[in-house]
Amino acid sequence: MADAGENITPIDPQRRLADAIRDVKNAAADREDVVVELREASRMRLELLAQELAPVFAEVPTDIDMFDFAVSAGLQPRLWIDAVSHVGLGRDRRTYRFLKDTRIGRVVLAESTDMKPVAEQVTRYIAERIVERQRQMDGGISHSYAGTKAVPEAAAALQAPRASGWQNVFAAFGLFAAGAVVGFAFTMAWLRVGLSALMSGF
Repeated sequence: MADAGENITPIDPQRRLADAIRDVKNAAADREDVVVELREASRMRLELLAQELAPVFAEVPTDIDMFDFAVSAGLQPRLWIDAVSHVGLGRDRRTYRFLKDTRIGRVVLAESTDMKPVAEQVTRYIAERIVERQRQMDGGISHSYAGTKAVPEAAAALQAPRASGWQNVFAAFGLFAAGAVVGFAFTMAWLRVGLSALMSGF
């Protein structure tokens, strides 16, 4: 009886590895094509938003250089507004996300699949930054609208210690004078009693 293995065709290991390498390369190429397509789609959406905001960008005074207004390339394209804020797309590649980096982390200023509300929020943000810069140029030290009320309070706080310090000096002087008067009166009374006793002895 012939062995069962005599009719089996031997497998070429080199051919199997070559096929696997080709399959991996094809899969990688397909993934890269998908990534490129997604990146291009994201960049196209951000360019449409930039076109929507173009009139706003054009109205910014030329002497203000704090804004960027540029779409960056890369795996995650972004529409930069300034050094700390930008508009990107969510994982679905359809949601606009207006983000700002702060000391406590990144915060979302606006998020929507509709371009209009995001564009409106970006416009308001630009206006706030311009007003803030004007306030600083005029001598203000506030960094936001919420902080404008803190300026008079801070000035009053600086003046308060000085006023309380002078009050403490006057209070101490008053106590010293009152003590001196009481001591003088006590001394005079003691001397009077002593003199009366001395005179009665004679």
